[in-house]
Amino acid sequence: MFTVTVRDHMMIAHSLRGDVFGPAQRLHGATFVVDASFAGPTLDDDGIVVDIGLATDELHGIVDDFRYRNLDDDPAFTGRNTTTEALARAIADRLAARIHRGAFGPSGRNLTRLTVTLHESHVAWAGYERALWTG
Repeated sequence: MFTVTVRDHMMIAHSLRGDVFGPAQRLHGATFVVDASFAGPTLDDDGIVVDIGLATDELHGIVDDFRYRNLDDDPAFTGRNTTTEALARAIADRLAARIHRGAFGPSGRNLTRLTVTLHESHVAWAGYERALWTG
C-alpha cells in the first residue's frame, strides 16, 4: 500500500460535556497539528498515489472551516462533544466527500483508505481511519 501524508494545523475553542472531562468542560482553546494520510494499492501513470499539492490544498480548505472558531457554536456539532476523535472523523469525512467529488484529480480515483490524525501535543494524539469507495 502506498501512502502520502500532508499536514496543517488549527486553533479552536470548545467545551466538552461530561464529568470525565474535568476542567475541559469549561470553554478552552486547543491547538492541533492535523495529518491526513492517503493510501492506495497502485500508483497512477505519473508514479504518484495522490497529488500532494491538491491534497494539501483540500486539507487546508477543510481545516480553515474550523480554524479560530468556537466549535460549540457550529451547527454540525450540535449535541455532540468535539473530542479529538470526533474532530478527526469530521475532517476525514469531509476529505472523503471531496475525493468522491473528484477534487483530488485523476490520482484520487486510486485511493482506498484515508487516515486523519490530530496531534494535541508531542505526547498525545487521536485519529480516525476510513475506507474510500472509489469508482
